Amino acid sequence: MTTSTKHTAAILAAAIAAAGPAWAEGELNIYNWGNYTNPDLIEKFEQEFDVTVNLDDYDSNETMLAKVREGNSGYDIVVPSDSTAAIMIDQGLLAEVKPNEMENFSNMDPRWIDVYWDEGRNYTVPWQWGTTSFTVDTAVYDGEINTLGLLFEPPEVLQGRINMLNDMGEVINAALRYRGYERCNSNTEELRDVTELLISAKEHWRTMDYAAIEKLTSGDVDISHSYNGAAIRARDQRPTLQYAYPKEGFTGWMDNVAVLEGAPNMENAKLFMNFIMEPENAAMISNFARYANGISGSTEFMDSDIQDAPELTLPADAPAPDFVKPCPQEVTDLYNRIWTKLKQ
Repeated sequence: MTTSTKHTAAILAAAIAAAGPAWAEGELNIYNWGNYTNPDLIEKFEQEFDVTVNLDDYDSNETMLAKVREGNSGYDIVVPSDSTAAIMIDQGLLAEVKPNEMENFSNMDPRWIDVYWDEGRNYTVPWQWGTTSFTVDTAVYDGEINTLGLLFEPPEVLQGRINMLNDMGEVINAALRYRGYERCNSNTEELRDVTELLISAKEHWRTMDYAAIEKLTSGDVDISHSYNGAAIRARDQRPTLQYAYPKEGFTGWMDNVAVLEGAPNMENAKLFMNFIMEPENAAMISNFARYANGISGSTEFMDSDIQDAPELTLPADAPAPDFVKPCPQEVTDLYNRIWTKLKQ
């Protein structure tokens, strides 16, 4: 293609984009949590923008962050949770793509704009948000479920039938809540107590795996540390499952679409970011992953069973979800030591 032809094509692309639906071509490389992306959403984006989407998955923020820090990952888009997004922005790993200036930003639910990890939304847009607690089969255990004691000091009927998420922050924070300690804790005595609790509890855990849905629906376990959307999907196949709202507290979180600094397909990444702020498209994500999203007007496109799901409706007597900000590096180092010891 000659320089003149390239110039003409560029002008044509810009004119089409300004006139209506954006025009694009090429590829988009997405790195997202596993079993979390609606294939129909990807197909719709590919057809609308003539972009081929390549999708890889991960099972924890730590896995994704380590990959990105290595450099030259080849990915355009990642989906960090709130605290990880804050870390990535602080470390210059995300591109300041100004989603707050995109056409569909007017659809953003106002309560999710001035968030602690990205005030004003210069880097990220919502993917899904929810809570982390656990799900238990009430046909197996018919006692009180709203306590973290079922994970850390389980009754005999649940011993050896427990799956924990393979996620350092979620596991340690749950143990801190159970003991009544503050998050981002550097108290040596309290962390020693938490470490002993975790090692003792591990004797009763069957697995530590991100795949909570599969663990529960296969009957491999009867209780699993899990995200609320995953709990809905598991209950669809195992109706006696119930999601707990432990009295000691539980995590609140939001996963966010972000563009990596130096992304090879930067413009396509921006198109995708704007695309998922369209209410109908945000609803497609929720209808698959079974979580709430941060886009106003999406509810009318969402499945009715999600809107009424107990996993998404906080009981009046439940504590408020605990959104945990990034811990100082010295605390993270302490947690890494606990995690290493636990995984031995």
